Amino acid sequence: MEFSEGGILWRGNQYRELTFRPQTEDASFSLHDVTIGVNFHWQRKQTQVFNGQLQLVVEADEITAINIIPVEKYLKSVISSEMSATSSVELLKAHAVISRSWLLAQMEKRAKLKDGANSFFSFIKKDDEIIRWYDREDHTIFDVCADDHCQRYQGITNAGNATVEEAVNATRGQVLTSEGEICDARFSKCCGGITEEFQYCWENTPKPYLLSVVDNEELGMRNEECGNEEFFDRWIRTSPEAYCNTTDKAVLSQVLNDYDQETPDFYRWRVEYTQAELSRLISEKTKDDFGDIIDLQPVERGKSGRICRLKIVGTKKTLTIGKELEIRRTLSDTHLYSSAFVVDKHFANE
Repeated sequence: MEFSEGGILWRGNQYRELTFRPQTEDASFSLHDVTIGVNFHWQRKQTQVFNGQLQLVVEADEITAINIIPVEKYLKSVISSEMSATSSVELLKAHAVISRSWLLAQMEKRAKLKDGANSFFSFIKKDDEIIRWYDREDHTIFDVCADDHCQRYQGITNAGNATVEEAVNATRGQVLTSEGEICDARFSKCCGGITEEFQYCWENTPKPYLLSVVDNEELGMRNEECGNEEFFDRWIRTSPEAYCNTTDKAVLSQVLNDYDQETPDFYRWRVEYTQAELSRLISEKTKDDFGDIIDLQPVERGKSGRICRLKIVGTKKTLTIGKELEIRRTLSDTHLYSSAFVVDKHFANE
């Protein structure tokens, strides 16, 4: 099988689309050299094994592989890919409900967009500002992707774990709802001590169920203490106690997959660039010439301290960018761990 003259060449015939259906329930297929963690610092290739149907579709002069599978089987892979299959059953149950809710909410949104009930624009562009977020627009021929952009779905390699089976089966069909709708539930590996609200990372539609919450009020500060630049400067420069602030290898090895454990500084981190390095990086990422970068100024932060609008000041151009993921991508060869940061400028004579 190969891509040839705009189609799929299979047994001497050309196709725009091919579907392979399993003949038995336990039948499987393998995909080799699947890239996971696309453009993230842990990017690598895997061989992945899948159940269900395999659909091959020509899209943009490439062959896209789509796995068609029931939701509950999909979840068994997700919760053992997003976290380790060795996690406690209660944690896996919680993740199963969250992941199921998010998936079904995305499928509903895609159906509405397909029917023309809604229009979806993932950016706001002005002369001095570009605000972009990343969501449904990337997926037009399938429901969700298999990587960190959506939810990790890495086949059945770890999905056969008995604890994973128990967690999904025990929560079968359970979803989170708010005001009669399935919740567009979002999650992260580490909240940095405070979770963020939906509108500071994605489209400008606040979700009543995705509020900013302090990880542990008993160990750290209270929610009402958050809010101004002075507080966030102090908060980010220190390492307040929180549930997600841990270096306990026993805990981390239980809940994180191997490649996630390779990042030891996920709670508080630091990166350094020379002016030349930063100028090159921003020029390459934005495809624009800012000249020498002379300042990075937080214009707006979310409730957690994550910057959602950042002003880049250059000798040739000044531009405000956002939201959270766009900032992380612009200021790194891969991604910054988050946009919850403060900027220090050092001069050569200091």
